[in-house]
Amino acid sequence: MEIQIKIHIWNELSDSKEVIERLVWENLKNKLDQYLNKFTKADAEGTIEITTDKNKKGLFDAKIQANLDGNTYRYEREDYKKLDDLINHLFDHFKESLSKEK
Repeated sequence: MEIQIKIHIWNELSDSKEVIERLVWENLKNKLDQYLNKFTKADAEGTIEITTDKNKKGLFDAKIQANLDGNTYRYEREDYKKLDDLINHLFDHFKESLSKEK
């Protein structure tokens, strides 16, 4: 399956672009690689979109939206002090959902 990864980083976080991209790729390769391998149909398609933003309180918001071979996943969290904790937390929830599926 071909999976497209889209990372949306809003203006206030443009200085953190490299960190965000690194965290996303590390999570995909280290946490989700085995779970994503189960989507092996040759004609299957998938997208994973990660959106990060800084809110009016100066805290971080993020969401993951994924569509993998017709299965939809969505995780969203707000008001995190640490951007890396937020991204890792969202991927933990994503992994948990994927692990429950057959």
